[in-house]
Amino acid sequence: MKNLLDKLFLRSNNLNYISKNIKDLSINTPILKIFDAIDSYSSSSEIRYVGGCIRKIINMEKIDDIDLATNLEPIQVCEALSRNKINFHEIGIKHGTITALIDNYKFEITSLREDVSTDGRHAQVKFSQDWKKDASRRDFTINSIYADKEGNLFDPYNGKEDLKKGKINFIGDTETRVKEDYLRILRYFRFFLNYSKQKHKPEIIKSLKKNIDGVSKLSKERLLDELRKMINSKSLIKLSQDKISLEFIKIIFPELKYFNIFSKINSFLYEIIQEVDFIFLISLLIIDETDNTDYFIYKFNISKKDQKRIKNIDEFYKEKLTSKAFNENNLNSIFYYKGKEALIDILYFKLFKSKKFDNHLIKLTKLFKEKSIPIMPIKANILMSKYKIPEGKILGNKLKQIEDIWVKNNFKISDNEVDNIINN
Repeated sequence: MKNLLDKLFLRSNNLNYISKNIKDLSINTPILKIFDAIDSYSSSSEIRYVGGCIRKIINMEKIDDIDLATNLEPIQVCEALSRNKINFHEIGIKHGTITALIDNYKFEITSLREDVSTDGRHAQVKFSQDWKKDASRRDFTINSIYADKEGNLFDPYNGKEDLKKGKINFIGDTETRVKEDYLRILRYFRFFLNYSKQKHKPEIIKSLKKNIDGVSKLSKERLLDELRKMINSKSLIKLSQDKISLEFIKIIFPELKYFNIFSKINSFLYEIIQEVDFIFLISLLIIDETDNTDYFIYKFNISKKDQKRIKNIDEFYKEKLTSKAFNENNLNSIFYYKGKEALIDILYFKLFKSKKFDNHLIKLTKLFKEKSIPIMPIKANILMSKYKIPEGKILGNKLKQIEDIWVKNNFKISDNEVDNIINN
């Protein structure tokens, strides 16, 4: 079988950091259980790392997911995992993907495939034994790199070389590949912003422009998922300075208006964008004095949790408070009632929107990041015991009044203040 693979792939024994890091991945995660399960299924069964994890190893990036490809069909993958007592779920089985679960790790195992037909959104596939055909249906050369557990690369489209040179090349004809799945327009810009060391190729941009209307056929869920993968500190800075990429992204996501925020940022803000998440970055791009925020949330069906975060920032922004209004006492209420994350979001947002290096806001941010949310010292049982207040609405109202005064006084309240509240 190895001799056969040698004919299909450019096989290389990578006695360097690539093979070392692949071997480390095999050793430092429980993935060898999956390799053993698949390899032992039959004399011809094989499994390889593929796609993003190999791309990230070559580019010396942090690996956040591990994808695998196998020449077994999905039902056979399930059998192999079951035999070896490996848990899995079959949510993606229709598309050939089984997700194996070991400890706290998730491994997506996808059967080799060939496209039967495509409509720009979805593909009908048949399962295959042909690694080369599986590679040929992938979108970019840098995503069609496979590796065994020993770190040997199988790279039929020279993706490793393209990655080193910073070239984002479609496999085959650009327009044909885009028409198979219009999400590839957005994926092109994601990979370009993250990996390109070259200028856009005019012929690629021409094909993308010709097919941009096809994006309207895609589900909002797929678009938002791809946007999540795209929006990070590196891509935002590069995007703000890349006229061609920016033009396309604004067509696809017209609600994202304020990329100029990232064109010139100071050293402190640069550190911030290394740590913040997608929802905060989106907030910077959509929040203004219009209903743009509400429209984006509705259009993309943002989760209730993320809606709450975005709306907290949006509401505070619309109050148009000056930096002078930002002080510890004024912010304690947000800190206590809405939580540390909400307050840090607001402070960070204000820092990005400020046109100057605001040392006052920076000090407040550091203060609250180190601060713990205090626990209100006056409890219902204390009021019931000391002041003989029965359980009920009156007790609740008195507790709320005490809590409000305690928060306004920088989380301090005297016995006299409590007495006054109870007796009035």
